[in-house]
Amino acid sequence: MQYDPIKRSLGKVFNKKPFLRKLFYHLLDLLLLRTWHIKKEIRIWAKSRSINVNILDAGSGFGQYSYFLTRFNSKYNITGTDIKEEQIEDCTNFFKKIGKQQVSFKVADLTTYVETEYYDMILSVDVMEHILEDVLVFKNFHASLKTGGMVLISTPSDQGGSDAHDEEDESFIEEHVRNGYNISEIQDKLKSAGFSKTEAYYAYGKPGSLSWRLSMKYPIQLLGISKLFFIIIPFYYLITFPFCLILNYLDVNNKQNSGTGLIVKAWK
Repeated sequence: MQYDPIKRSLGKVFNKKPFLRKLFYHLLDLLLLRTWHIKKEIRIWAKSRSINVNILDAGSGFGQYSYFLTRFNSKYNITGTDIKEEQIEDCTNFFKKIGKQQVSFKVADLTTYVETEYYDMILSVDVMEHILEDVLVFKNFHASLKTGGMVLISTPSDQGGSDAHDEEDESFIEEHVRNGYNISEIQDKLKSAGFSKTEAYYAYGKPGSLSWRLSMKYPIQLLGISKLFFIIIPFYYLITFPFCLILNYLDVNNKQNSGTGLIVKAWK
């Protein structure tokens, strides 16, 4: 399944007015389980941090995490990067319209992008599965962080991530270069890149995996067949949305012994 064409279609719908893009962000916040986990970790990180910090949203995509960070603390200085010019242009225009001066966006390739010892935190959500030269990116993250800085990563695991259940399975998202990471493998790679401490845990356990199928996989498959399903999708979510919220809550608030996703933290 090619995800980029669907993202472009969604962008065209929700870019028309700032309130539509905000609505889109709120829907993503509720539906995407990884957002629940990422927000939880950001709140924990923020407790021990000063107000004036620099944050890199590496692979910012639609910009929903940059938007959350601006609302979480208006003093944060945020840089969003993405390799797609269209995404950067859309985000730049939106944040300018809503007057968020502390956010800037730029086109950048994470395999070459370095801002030496500048960032207090780097956020990388569903990015590393798209990049073959992952250790190189981790080295760039390490070089760009201040001492004591943290990188926060969300990525598929090798326990069925990308909806691939063995090495022979193809990823549900065709743009992925790997199906997922082993929980030890990604920590070893981060340490080889220079990070002194790492932590990782599973997300998308049994409740989260079911939520993902209901809230993401099946709707995306329908939209991949025909854009006419945009008409049906709102009614579909009216039925499935309450169940997805409960499943997401269970996933975030209970330890998962295995899962199709990983939340990884590493410190310089």
